[in-house]
Amino acid sequence: MNDLSPARETAIWQDSETLECTSVIPEMPNTASFTFRAPSGAFFSYDPGQFLTLEIPVPGQPGGVVHRTYTISSSPSRPRSITITAKAQPDSIGTRWMLDNLRPGMRLRAIGPAGLFSNVGTKARKFLFISAGSGITPMMSMTTCMWDEGHDPDIVFINCAKRPSEIIFRQRLEHMASRTPGLDLKFVVEEPDPYSPWTGYQGQFNQLMLGLMAPDYLDREVYCCGPEPFMQAVRDALAGLGFDMDNYHQESFGVPVETEADQPELDDIVPDDDSSAEIHFATSGVTAKVAETDTVLAAARSVGLNIPSGCTFGVCGTCKVRKTAGEVHMVHNGGISEDDIEAGYILACCSNPIGKVEVEV
Repeated sequence: MNDLSPARETAIWQDSETLECTSVIPEMPNTASFTFRAPSGAFFSYDPGQFLTLEIPVPGQPGGVVHRTYTISSSPSRPRSITITAKAQPDSIGTRWMLDNLRPGMRLRAIGPAGLFSNVGTKARKFLFISAGSGITPMMSMTTCMWDEGHDPDIVFINCAKRPSEIIFRQRLEHMASRTPGLDLKFVVEEPDPYSPWTGYQGQFNQLMLGLMAPDYLDREVYCCGPEPFMQAVRDALAGLGFDMDNYHQESFGVPVETEADQPELDDIVPDDDSSAEIHFATSGVTAKVAETDTVLAAARSVGLNIPSGCTFGVCGTCKVRKTAGEVHMVHNGGISEDDIEAGYILACCSNPIGKVEVEV
């Protein structure tokens, strides 16, 4: 007989109660989604993008446990369960234990949910989600929440991965995108899978890709998550294109931020029109005094020197020169390798001098 009485009020889960694992779903090698329920039947209340800290029993560790923080990949619009998606790195301890040992029916203690990385409360209506690897998890939570709440989303969703087979949640995202025109998926991979053609974006995420993927990026609220070098590249790309960084938010792979006071200062270098710099062209014996916003290429031309150049967007690599002293702020689009950068080379077309700089020209 069906119970047609009004639904009784359901308690909200508190972290004094353990979580019971209900499923372990492999997502890709060394990555799985772990779903939990509250044994009491309590519902989960949190903001999309927040995180949980799990107490994981690992033999041999001090006290027999380790505490690891994971972003919640499920949505609060589905409150009967909560899911975290974890990827084990080569040196992982807690995540490795979960992949090898955690099974349905087992219980763990957890602390949270907590965290400030969420689009709840924002007045923005157009979003740009940029992530790399498992940094996709908070973006999945926010996207699913907007989907479930019946909004017409306006999301450009960019995820970067090593190979197409390593894009977490790809099928689920494509399913959602096939049912709403407001979810625009853009995947970037470093290399294709063997024997599987890839027709999407390939290489390192850069300014040119950003302009193609989201031409209206200046109008969007940006949320970014991934390794720090990746987020630094995203910040550099946005700042270099004149984006208002007050509309930029990020969550790192390190310990997530719980309070505003813990929010780290983003001490990025932004070339300034009012700050002067000096470039000494060592081979020619010429020195140019310029603004930080001038490029090395422009400075060379201003004093009658010729550095061969092509695209002037940091793509072709024609203007590569060796820097022998000082610092530059370089935002390139793939025209120089990491090995060349380590060896001291720069692309003159997209390098801004900071203070005194010397180059072999």
